Amino acid sequence: MSHKFSGGCDHIKTHSEHDPIDNHTCHCSVCKSVTGQATTHVAFFNHADVAVDNEAGLKRQPFNANNPDGPLELCTCGECGTPIMLNDKQNRIRAIVPNLMGYDAGFPAASYHAFFDPAAGVAKPDDGREVFEGLQPSFVWPEGS
Repeated sequence: MSHKFSGGCDHIKTHSEHDPIDNHTCHCSVCKSVTGQATTHVAFFNHADVAVDNEAGLKRQPFNANNPDGPLELCTCGECGTPIMLNDKQNRIRAIVPNLMGYDAGFPAASYHAFFDPAAGVAKPDDGREVFEGLQPSFVWPEGS
């Protein structure tokens, strides 16, 4: 069956029929540390909008090593180690990094830059998308459960 968005690995598949509620290029130090990328394309979905076909096969670890009790956990495949998603333990969001989590190149482009720190010593992005020091001001975290 075809889905609007789908990813994962050979052992665990994820999909959504809904658009992301936020879609940005992240400049934060945690994303840089976890992904090894200078910037990371991150899409937030409402938690219930991302289905996982084999949650029991996920290995869960803290997303932020400096905040191991924080709400986000990195979920990887317990068999092959592929990153599958970021899960919010408060059930607000699930986050996808399209280029690392098995999503195709047709995934919608990020609409803005988030967590840009001018003190980091890198040039401010000049690709025409807005740049913020956090998430875009209009973003509201969904209710959790």
